[in-house]
Amino acid sequence: MIPYEEARHLVLKDLAPLVPRDFAIEDALGLVMARAVRAREASPRFANSAMDGFALRAEDTANGEVRLRIAGTIFAGDVATTTLHAGEAIRIMTGAPLPDGADGVCMREEATVDGDTVLIQRAIEPFEYVRLVGDDFGAGQELAGIGSVVGPALLGVLASQGVASVLAHPRPRVGVLSTGNELSDSRDDLGAGEIRDANRPSLLASLDRSGFTPVDLGIAADTRGEIAEAFEHGMRSCDAIISTGGVSVGDADFVKSVLAELVGDGAQSMQVAIRPGKPFAFAVDPTTGVPFFGLAGNPVSTLVGFELFVRPALRRLAGNAELDRPTASMILDCPLPRRRDGKLNLVHVSVGFANDGRLHVKSVSRLGSHLLHSVAAANAIAMVPDGDGLDTGQEVMAMIIDTERLNGR
Repeated sequence: MIPYEEARHLVLKDLAPLVPRDFAIEDALGLVMARAVRAREASPRFANSAMDGFALRAEDTANGEVRLRIAGTIFAGDVATTTLHAGEAIRIMTGAPLPDGADGVCMREEATVDGDTVLIQRAIEPFEYVRLVGDDFGAGQELAGIGSVVGPALLGVLASQGVASVLAHPRPRVGVLSTGNELSDSRDDLGAGEIRDANRPSLLASLDRSGFTPVDLGIAADTRGEIAEAFEHGMRSCDAIISTGGVSVGDADFVKSVLAELVGDGAQSMQVAIRPGKPFAFAVDPTTGVPFFGLAGNPVSTLVGFELFVRPALRRLAGNAELDRPTASMILDCPLPRRRDGKLNLVHVSVGFANDGRLHVKSVSRLGSHLLHSVAAANAIAMVPDGDGLDTGQEVMAMIIDTERLNGR
């Protein structure tokens, strides 16, 4: 067996981000920038009001309560053509340009209108409720650097600058293949010895949720010919390929030998010191650069292998600097027993914040690489080092796999 860290290094060491290309701004959400973008103009472009209220000269209110003549109204989108003079105020709406002569705004709730005058009830500070030119950023300022991830806010910033497209790394297209004579996609009654495929749907959903583009390569029987044909098809249409099953030491475990035939000496077949998910195969096609991930066929093992090896590698292909999910030390509200076996045990758990503000492990899924239903409610994977297990009150490192469910339910 080899340590998990060594297996991870073998997977990541030669992978590089996919070649960047131009994407329309509306298609760029979640992509990683490959070229910096600078502001073509300041934001705000002009001084404007941050409130509905009255634009005025702050010095007119220096002594507190004062009555000013209302000299007009400016709406957002208007051009401010009026110059404000001493003793005057102009009714102004949020986002409207500040008129010449004004240097402050009194919000509407603090003003009392009486005919064509307004009573300002307190001193207004210079530039109070005024958005100044360049408050957010100046012309020429870098808005997004190389490696920036386009989130909703950044996308809005780029759109506000008239950016039509960005140079970014594409989302990896990832083919998913299940192998096994026993597997079926049938919704009807199954024949003797058949089981419905759960791995492919789980992996396709995991890819989609992680921001990659899933490609269904179907099911291949346990023959070298079918597996090789599916891999070759995936190499023509995908940036990476995941297969499940066929990587252990059984007589029908052909994935390892097929990979060796396809890519040569670069194919790696290993037994990783983890539980579940010990058997693992990895290869990179020397011609196309497409990586192959051969995961163990038991469904829980498949999901663990995806989180430990596949997802970080795909994030590197996508250009991300941060490869891993967040990992934190958590307090056990229940014991995590295990036996000594020389492996890192990876246990699905449900975690949430407690009254002390710390993350706690609330419950532990039943152990078994085939018990997919038992891990369906889990939102983290605890990393239990070799030994005799951990007791209630002790701490354990856990990888958070579902940040939207940190309430422990």
